[in-house]
Amino acid sequence: MSKKRENTAFTCANCSADVLAATNGSYRNHCPFCLCSLHLDVKPGDRASDCYGVMMPVGLRKSTKKGWQILHRCTLCGFERYNIVCGDGEQPDDFSLIINLPS
Repeated sequence: MSKKRENTAFTCANCSADVLAATNGSYRNHCPFCLCSLHLDVKPGDRASDCYGVMMPVGLRKSTKKGWQILHRCTLCGFERYNIVCGDGEQPDDFSLIINLPS
């Protein structure tokens, strides 16, 4: 799957916000307003999951290579994955939500 196809706008399945594609050269994979995502991948970018559950933000960590990351957990199957915080661009992640996540 090409970068252009992966980095697309979407409507959040949790809060129904209109989410724009990332403008900082990265991929947008979670809502900047509620921080939720969808369980679409088995491995990053493969779109091979058949779950499609809402992934809730449940934690935060700082990676020496990737910076701050949000831990998402699927509400249907419990699958967990870390996603990089989008701190800049047209719709940066809501910092007030990020700082309240457990680390």
